[in-house]
Amino acid sequence: MFKYFKKIIALVVFLSFIFEIQDANALTDKYRCMWRGNPSVTMVVGWNQISGDSPMIYYGESDCGKLYEQYPYKQAPDAKNKSKGMNNHFVRLKNLKPNTIYYFVIVDSDGVSRRMSFQTIPNDPNTKLSIIAGGDSRNHRKSRQNANKLVAKLHPHFVMFGGDMTGGDIPDQWKNWFDDWQLTINKNGHLTPIVVARGNHERSNESLFNLFDLPTPTNVYAITFAKSLLRVYTLNSMIPSGGKQQSWLIGDLKKNQNVTWRFAQYHKPMRPHTKKKPENNEQFLNWAPVFMKYNVNLVVESDAHLCKTTWPIVPSANKGHEEGFIRDDVRGTVYLGEGAWGAPLRPANDNKEWTRASGSFNQFKWIFVHKNKIEVRTVKTDNANAVGKVDPSNRFKVPEKLSVWKPETGAVIEISRP
Repeated sequence: MFKYFKKIIALVVFLSFIFEIQDANALTDKYRCMWRGNPSVTMVVGWNQISGDSPMIYYGESDCGKLYEQYPYKQAPDAKNKSKGMNNHFVRLKNLKPNTIYYFVIVDSDGVSRRMSFQTIPNDPNTKLSIIAGGDSRNHRKSRQNANKLVAKLHPHFVMFGGDMTGGDIPDQWKNWFDDWQLTINKNGHLTPIVVARGNHERSNESLFNLFDLPTPTNVYAITFAKSLLRVYTLNSMIPSGGKQQSWLIGDLKKNQNVTWRFAQYHKPMRPHTKKKPENNEQFLNWAPVFMKYNVNLVVESDAHLCKTTWPIVPSANKGHEEGFIRDDVRGTVYLGEGAWGAPLRPANDNKEWTRASGSFNQFKWIFVHKNKIEVRTVKTDNANAVGKVDPSNRFKVPEKLSVWKPETGAVIEISRP
């Protein structure tokens, strides 16, 4: 009888061990997702592998929780690197369905991660996109965390981030940055993709290439969203703006004039709106005429740590220009910026004739893109905890207590299709 009892006890212990392993969290963290290709049918999922062997993503359209064997698809990492004190792993998922939520877990020899999800972009130019754009998060973690919390609450299709994530580009700072980025993941485990540009506090192109699995080592690339609705150009203001970069930009713009809207993002503004920053004449000469000639509608700049919006402007040497730009409501490009995701604020004390509005506060831009028009709002981020949540089925309804900046020129910038 005692032998049978011992066997039963041993069986219970064994089963408890099995269930414990099944329910254990894989030792992974610092989750993020990005794109290297068509955002309607691909997604890159990245994370830090703390321990454990043979990690694998299990994923599918149905939410199977942590029961990984019930997911129909699995894939091992396509790329790995050890950078900034992290063991970065990336799975490049392909052949996905457009406008579809995919649920996933990461499984390794140590267990199963929390269940998370992402959503692909619709493959329809008649759709409407919600985008958050900003940059400069390098110093003040509380301010950075507030902005990140609002990403989770506003549920955009993706974030455009214009560089200077950290102050020194060192491991401890990057670990903190990615820990804070987890606040962009909502309580249901939904990840918002990020499209990143290099800033002057990223010491090399390699930093972002390794941490975000960028499609090019130069940090210069473009992605088209919703089939032909929007193409976003990510430029690098830390390498020569002319030469190869300008040639690529011109060539790509020429090939993509069928796209309804064209955006650009980069770090250093051509004409900063604080006297503490110098003019960037090389970028002005190499990029501004290209933006005008090839119909770039919107540009997002960073670096100055303030808020600015402009009227539509074009480069000009004609009488009445200021710093090489004049207002042109027909052919002009609207410039937004300039950072303030958590970096030290600077005074907005260098307005131009073509400045629409400026200020000095923590903020990012919330942009709606439709085939007939663009809407831009500036969101003050300090009251993140008080703001309501956007219903994922209605991404474009402004939630309660969202602090939308209301300068004299208006709270909403509208850009109509020519």
